Amino acid sequence: MKKIFIQIFITFLFTNVLIDAQTKIVYVGNINGEITLTMAAYVKRVISEAEKANADAIIFRINTFGGRVDAATQIKDAIVSSNILTIAFVDHQAISAGSYITLACKKIAMAPGSSIGAATVVDQSGNKMSEKYQSFMRSEMRAVAERNGRRVDIAQGMVDEKISIPGLVDSTQLVTLTTDEARKYGIADTVVSSLHDVLNAFALKDAEVVKLNPNWAEEFVGFIRNPIVTALLLMIGFVGIFLEVKSPGWTLPGTFGVLALVLFFGSSYILDLASNLEIIMFVAGIILLFLEIFVIPGFGVAGILGIILIIASMFSALLGNMPVFDFTDISEAIIQLTASLVGSIILVFIIVKYLPKSSRFSKMVLSEEEKSDDGFTSRPSKKNLIGEVGIALTTLRPAGTAIFNGEKVDVVTDGEYLENGSKIKVIRVEGIRVVVQKVNENE
Repeated sequence: MKKIFIQIFITFLFTNVLIDAQTKIVYVGNINGEITLTMAAYVKRVISEAEKANADAIIFRINTFGGRVDAATQIKDAIVSSNILTIAFVDHQAISAGSYITLACKKIAMAPGSSIGAATVVDQSGNKMSEKYQSFMRSEMRAVAERNGRRVDIAQGMVDEKISIPGLVDSTQLVTLTTDEARKYGIADTVVSSLHDVLNAFALKDAEVVKLNPNWAEEFVGFIRNPIVTALLLMIGFVGIFLEVKSPGWTLPGTFGVLALVLFFGSSYILDLASNLEIIMFVAGIILLFLEIFVIPGFGVAGILGIILIIASMFSALLGNMPVFDFTDISEAIIQLTASLVGSIILVFIIVKYLPKSSRFSKMVLSEEEKSDDGFTSRPSKKNLIGEVGIALTTLRPAGTAIFNGEKVDVVTDGEYLENGSKIKVIRVEGIRVVVQKVNENE
């Protein structure tokens, strides 16, 4: 009897393990609304988590009128690079970039009354963009159609109205298919009414379904990449750096400036708008600028190069990694960066002109001067050297070292270049600056 119970237990345990091992896993992601770079980051996360879980399939519920071409391209690249079965479930519309993403999936299911097509690239005003964009999109649509065994002519006809499809459209219309037409012409694999029907249609009936939605981090990054928020971050960064340079030590404006720039470049990096190159360019620009201000006298090559690197890195991060560039894209990035710079200049002017006079700001700074007449000195005065004659120990270009009555003194000319050994005289003392000039031989 005992042996029978053991056999039953082992059989039960083995059966459960076998059932668990055979349970399929399906991940579900939503591509709804405008296709943005934030959505691209979300789709990449869905695919990554599905791959880590060894999922059997990923279903993308698609209902969109399109969006950014670079975001759609990122989503397409993530889908086609995955070895998992990808299924597009069009339950309303897959228009423009939505059709591009749909065709990238290995299988396509459409709900009754849905539509797919009209993938011509347009600008934010709805105007058709240049042939360069259209050529790129035609090739992309052709590539994804070929990859998944769908009709290339129909895929290209969704972009180019000049492509005629006998029995469907003439050479004056873009291709946009209803559910029945998509099924008839082999674009859709099946017609379904719900997610449950999709699972049944592709032998995933008893699969464990894992639904993923955008998380708070993705939504926060999307908020930061709003053009207005981005412009404000750049302004805070510019103003913070300026005030930090003008203030001794490390102050609150510098902290806010650095934080704003970290948010700008961090969000750009997450959304593939900026790479390591842009971040390195920006850091190198900051280092060169600070070296020019605090180490190298005057303002020369290092400072100019630093400013160029900073602006170039920001411009590149604003422009992003569009597959093809048009004057519209470049002009938008220029306008956004220029607006941030102009806004920063105006804000700095207001701070310098009005803020020190306000009662609140005066509480944050020391308003009383520690004057030398009151006995306050940072170092011994050199005014006793006025009129003294000495010898330049080093070449004065215009700064250098001289000796007066056996005492070495750091001196500077009014811009005159003097060789070492020249006879010099102190003409004035300005704070810690001892200004000298050459003494004629007859004096």
